[in-house]
Amino acid sequence: MDPEAARTARESLELTFQMSNILETGLDRHTLSVLVALCDLGMNPESLAAVVKELRREPSPPSTVTANAPTHS
Repeated sequence: MDPEAARTARESLELTFQMSNILETGLDRHTLSVLVALCDLGMNPESLAAVVKELRREPSPPSTVTANAPTHS
């Protein structure tokens, strides 16, 4: 990608992220970037929005954090 196109893409993503924040979507830059790329590939934006809403409704799996217990010699 040429430098001008890269700059334009970064500016577009930043503008999209700012609008997303104003609308309080809770989407991060990476997620927005993926969604915009999918739209650019021809995916229906309304369908993508429905998928995002559905994924947010699903409970997240429980975290499996294990703590390392200190060992005493």
